[in-house]
Amino acid sequence: MEFEAKYYQKYCIDKMIECPELGLILDMGMGKSIISLTAIEELMYDYFSIRKVLIIAPLRPALETWPTEILKWNHTKHMTFSVVIGSKEKRLAALAKDTDLYIINRENVQWLVEYYKKKWPFDMVVIDELSSFKSNKAQRFRALKKVRPYIKRIAGLTGTPSPNGLLDLWPEMYLLDEGKALGRTLTGYRDQYFLPDKRNAQTIFSWKPKPDAEEAIYKKLESLCISMKTADYLQLPERLDIRHEIETSEDTLSLYRKLEKDMLLPYDDGDIDAGSAAILVNKLLQVAGGAAYNENGEVKILHDEKLNTLDSLIEEANGQPILLFYAYKHERDRIMERHPEAVDVKDRSAVKEWNAGNIPILLAHPASAGHGLNLQFGGHIVIWYGLPCSLELYQQANKRVHRMGQKETVLIHHLLMKGTADTWVLDQVLAPKTERQDALLDALKARIKEVTI
Repeated sequence: MEFEAKYYQKYCIDKMIECPELGLILDMGMGKSIISLTAIEELMYDYFSIRKVLIIAPLRPALETWPTEILKWNHTKHMTFSVVIGSKEKRLAALAKDTDLYIINRENVQWLVEYYKKKWPFDMVVIDELSSFKSNKAQRFRALKKVRPYIKRIAGLTGTPSPNGLLDLWPEMYLLDEGKALGRTLTGYRDQYFLPDKRNAQTIFSWKPKPDAEEAIYKKLESLCISMKTADYLQLPERLDIRHEIETSEDTLSLYRKLEKDMLLPYDDGDIDAGSAAILVNKLLQVAGGAAYNENGEVKILHDEKLNTLDSLIEEANGQPILLFYAYKHERDRIMERHPEAVDVKDRSAVKEWNAGNIPILLAHPASAGHGLNLQFGGHIVIWYGLPCSLELYQQANKRVHRMGQKETVLIHHLLMKGTADTWVLDQVLAPKTERQDALLDALKARIKEVTI
């Protein structure tokens, strides 16, 4: 297939060739993969400035999306690649091949660094979903940091660089420029731009930006990052977010409030116990969904109220395909029991069959379908049975269908039990994070204009 770069894609390709360190913050569906591959092809075969490229990606995109993109386009299909995934023997065999590109999942980054150590062979690294390196304590970040001095060129791709706040930016930006923009240590970055927020005596639980810190941070990143939003450069179909606030019965509310107050629901066959505040939030969300794991790891069925509303939505869809996101395995199992026609996205060939229009209900956990999967050809209706607290997973999951190639108005349905954590997660967790994320993207937005010849 012939690739004709849109003007914004050409701008990004040129920047990636020009800048050895680049953060490409593009909305999902704007072509980060083909932009990167085109720049790599030119750098390798026209400029002769690189010879071995490592692509680090989430597992499914590493296995499916990147190989497909390489083979899809006329100008990239001549590039050879090796997928470094699987058993240790398979990974070593993949590394032993003499190819242009090596594609590895992020879980194996630490192993790769330990294998090569100072004999690091990759002169360019592309990190697909840079935000997965947002923790400076994570092994993958620490491993890549060790070999960063040996990397000649690096590009970080993401649509959500700071899903949980501006502190997330430091590890990601350090991997790009080794601390030139935001400082060489997280402590220094934090002390310069943040103040303690929630604390208990000497223990600080969270930090808040100092006055004018956000603007100062964005200014520091202007030369390092490009940010573009879909709405500014592409005509996508409309997206409608729809709330379904479900009346919660008194019996269910009574259970919910007891758990919220006592952190315990006692049952003869095993208590539903929340040992901490974090566990309590998960248990409350499970109760809102209609079932929860007890202390023995068994599923306790509590009500069918949300399931019944889901049944009505499926009936109203009148046979149109539905992408249905769940939060817990027992939610998936209960849905599949009621709707045996549903298929899990993890099933072999599920994505292919969905895009061919052969699957009426595709079930997915946002962590399994949140990155790299193109699902826009199989349907335009999304239902959230259970919501994640992660803005990144939420946004990425919705973009599986609301992206280039989608022909219909995308309908995003949210099933919310009134008076429960469902509404709190959507309104108090995801919405404020979205506002902070949008502020960053707006500040870094590339101001380019289409040139008509």
